[in-house]
This record gives sequence, structure tokens and C-alpha cells, in this order.
Amino acid sequence: QDDELNLRLTRSGGKIWQSSEIVSWYRPRTTLSALYRQYFQYGFWKVAVIRKHRIPGSWRHLVPGLFVAGNLFLLLAAACLLLAGHAGLSKEVLLGWAGIFATYCLGCIVASLASARQFGWDLLPYLPVTFAVFHVSYGLGFLLGSLYWTFARSSDSRLGDLFVGVTR
Repeated sequence: QDDELNLRLTRSGGKIWQSSEIVSWYRPRTTLSALYRQYFQYGFWKVAVIRKHRIPGSWRHLVPGLFVAGNLFLLLAAACLLLAGHAGLSKEVLLGWAGIFATYCLGCIVASLASARQFGWDLLPYLPVTFAVFHVSYGLGFLLGSLYWTFARSSDSRLGDLFVGVTR
């Protein structure tokens, strides 16, 4: 993939050069479910690239996975605390999670306003959900990829094969 090639090039001292003279066409996904599958796959396979090179190309590759893991952890912790009879503490954890979630939603709205201002206000209704799909699907793919690449044997490629054709 381009991202992995760019990492190898920059690690070997090369530079990534872009030219405005290059003409290319891009066909964006037409549904949120197709976008979800695409970014889930990106997150899943990003783990393989990180394992191969022993370091991420950028810290931003880790953020969606950490975000999703943090949300899942807080929700699971709140549920466990509630089941263990600690309703007050469970409520505090849920309030903390709600604050983080509200901050994320506000960030999506601010980014949506900035993007709509630059690219057209008709996009505004779609952007917050689209940004959330990018982050959550990549994060979930990254978490599943982390589990898969940690526990899978090299001879067991059935699950990996499943993710090769997800968005192609």
C-alpha cells in the first residue's frame, strides 16, 4: 500500500514528492457502510505494517485504536462496577465517559464546520457522522488486527484472507 511504501522510502532517507501536475481520479465510497468496511480494513492491516517495521509511521495511526479501546474500557468498567454493586462509582465512570464522548462530538462538529466552510456547506449534515465512521471503524479494525496479529499463527491465514477482499 502507499502508506507502507512511503514509510519505507522515508526510513531509507527518501522524500515523498507530490506534484500538482499529476492527474488522478478518486471514487469515494457511496455509503457509510462501504466507508466503514474500507477504514476497518485499513486499521486491521495497519497493525501488520507496524509489526513489520517495529514502529508506527506516525503516532496518528495509534489514536483511533486508543480512542475506541478507551471508550470500550470505560463502558465495560461502568457495567462491571454496576454489577458489583457500586452504582455510585459506576455513575461517575459513565459521567467521565460522557464527557469524553461529548468532547469528541464537539471536535467532530468543529472539524465539520471548518471542512464545510472550505468545501461547501451542503456537506455539513454528513460530515460529523462521516468523521465518526472514519475513526470508529479504523479503531475497531486496529483493535481486531492487534488481537489477530498477536495470536494468529502464520499458517492460519483464514481470518486474514477475510480482510483482503473487504473493500476491493
